[in-house]
Amino acid sequence: MSWLFLILAGLTEIGWPLGMKLAQTSAIKWPGILMAVVFMVLSGYLLWLAQKGIPMGTAYAVWTGIGAAGTFLVGVVFFGDASSLMRYLGILMILSGVIVLKLAH
Repeated sequence: MSWLFLILAGLTEIGWPLGMKLAQTSAIKWPGILMAVVFMVLSGYLLWLAQKGIPMGTAYAVWTGIGAAGTFLVGVVFFGDASSLMRYLGILMILSGVIVLKLAH
């Protein structure tokens, strides 16, 4: 169950930078900020639950890895952020590290 909480924590970690990005639009500034805060709290709570069964360093690395990779992909797909082979290689390396941490647990 801890790994499920950790995966959900990583996925919800994507929500707060998305909320901050949306808050840059004046029409949805406050809903974007509220979205960011809600996802911060939810992600932190799920990380806390995950750490009951997963070492802190492993949990934190996986959490940030999922969040970083997911946020990168959301930025590329929905906001036209720059993408290149090197950037995708960097994300692949992050995800590879997350997989190794899971296998080593």
